[in-house]
Amino acid sequence: MKSSNIGRLYNHTQDYLIIILGTLLYGFGFNAFILSNEIVTGGVSGICAIIYFATSIPVSISYFVLNSILLVIAFKILGFKFLIKTIVGVICLSLSLSFFEWLLQGKPLIEGEPFMSILIGAALCGSGLGLIFTVNGSTGGTDIIAAIVNKYKNVSIGTALLFCDFFIIGSSYFLFQNVEKIVFGFVEMGVSNYVLDMIINSNRQSVQFLIFSQKYEEIAKRIITDTDRGCTFLDGQGGYSKNPMKVIILVTKKSESLTIFRLVKSVDPNAFISQSVVRGVYGEGFDQIKT
Repeated sequence: MKSSNIGRLYNHTQDYLIIILGTLLYGFGFNAFILSNEIVTGGVSGICAIIYFATSIPVSISYFVLNSILLVIAFKILGFKFLIKTIVGVICLSLSLSFFEWLLQGKPLIEGEPFMSILIGAALCGSGLGLIFTVNGSTGGTDIIAAIVNKYKNVSIGTALLFCDFFIIGSSYFLFQNVEKIVFGFVEMGVSNYVLDMIINSNRQSVQFLIFSQKYEEIAKRIITDTDRGCTFLDGQGGYSKNPMKVIILVTKKSESLTIFRLVKSVDPNAFISQSVVRGVYGEGFDQIKT
């Protein structure tokens, strides 16, 4: 097996392990601190919580059923690669929710401290989702909608989820008729989305790469075909050696940085890469110029 294939296998394995870790964090935080305090969150998990409180159908079951339907949308819009990770995310999170439902038996981990429980649960859920999104994974549900918006618009995933969650949490009033629970739900939403955005970079920062390599043509070709990003060649000269060289300049989203590093390393392990944060990037694939 070639070293490049081993590298890809390692990267894919790492991605899926991160997805599993993220779903475990979410499943634990949701069952131990949120559902056990009868708080409805946003997203499909919030819809499933409403179904659970109204019919006693376990969240893990309704979550899996609803997401099985939404996976068709992910396949048509986000592509096969996204679908694979979404299927893994949905299955892992369904199993995680089911496991912690059985383990905790619906009992809160912290008795008599609903607000503290919400804060801890929201931080765990947001961290779990953040980890999943950093490897371009998804747990389905409104995450699919958010990922679609994030793909075509320069809007953070947390912001996109915010609008969906607002409606779902507000609708729980018709079930509980308790304003306090709705307030707790909005607190959970705010903290979870804040932590999520902190992990995957809420500002959608862009980064600039300067790549120095003798295999610049092959690297540029991979960048164009694998990431659908353009790049530019600059003529350079070694200050010490005086040898001419080509420098690849590339501007991309910070969330794609890991993909670029992996790509360059797979082509030329000895390549020299400089990465810097840039702001105010305008043009195709980034912000539109506003006058």
